[in-house]
Amino acid sequence: MPATRYDVIGIGNAIVDILAHTDEKFLESENLPKGAMNLVDAERSADLYAKIGPAIECSGGSAANTIASLASLGSTSAFVGKVRDDQLGQVFSHDIRALGIDFDTAMATEGPATATCLVLVTNDAERTMQTYLGACVGLGPDDIDDDAISAAKVTYMEGYLWDPDAAKQAFLKAAKCAHRAGRQVSLSLSDPFCVDRHRDEFRDLVKNHVDILFANEDEIVSLYQSADFDSALQAVRDDCKIAALTRSEKGSVIVAGPDVHIVDAESVNQVVDTTGAGDAYAAGFLYGVTNGHDLVASARMGGIAAAEMISHMGARPETPLAGLVTGRLG
Repeated sequence: MPATRYDVIGIGNAIVDILAHTDEKFLESENLPKGAMNLVDAERSADLYAKIGPAIECSGGSAANTIASLASLGSTSAFVGKVRDDQLGQVFSHDIRALGIDFDTAMATEGPATATCLVLVTNDAERTMQTYLGACVGLGPDDIDDDAISAAKVTYMEGYLWDPDAAKQAFLKAAKCAHRAGRQVSLSLSDPFCVDRHRDEFRDLVKNHVDILFANEDEIVSLYQSADFDSALQAVRDDCKIAALTRSEKGSVIVAGPDVHIVDAESVNQVVDTTGAGDAYAAGFLYGVTNGHDLVASARMGGIAAAEMISHMGARPETPLAGLVTGRLG
């Protein structure tokens, strides 16, 4: 096995998030399905941006958020994602490197602009996302560095990446490289609508390429088209080594072969914005797994990270996660 350089290397869409508060009336008037992620073109993205109120801009993207939280926990990590050589691309690159994360993917010098995600947060803290993939669609197999993948304990990928064809090939190349090196592959299903678009391919992916699966209740039920969560739980246990299934205020359920662990949610004073909660949970769980903790402790770490994330606007931690985990778990 090659020498270990990273705990986790993440592969995903390099996106700059634009976060704004909104209400149900605006979502209805713009025909935006609440709580879902929709792909939009540059024109639609600009139209919605012009209609919203004050906004906060920050680097984002599902897998990038997970890697950022891993850095906050103290992990050594890297990220692979495509940006354009424009202002937002420079912002994204600076932000992620400033966290101590290796980010060496070559910038695109032509074509679409750096991707953006308009995150509309309603009063109940639900987020509705309108994503312009832009330069993200340019990520391909040539952007996968075999040596970097082989040097990571876990290669983590987001389901959103499965939309562009070139990114699919990058995804599969990375998974095969990781397994050749004796490493683990992890996948987040990302969104129920994403699962609906790619269900058959995701089923094959989970069964043949994934060791650690992350999904929320809606996503796992959709993946197996099950009648309920318990039926989906039974189905997934035969397809991958570990499934970490989140259930919002009910906590999470960890499935590992015949073993099922139910872990309570961590307390939070006020839920402000659920953006990035699943990404943060994945970070805490992967931190635990890659640092020798058992599955229950790892799930608790995921819960602590998620609780921090939903207590404020945005999908990056405001409080160092390493201190929070140490304070709660000792």
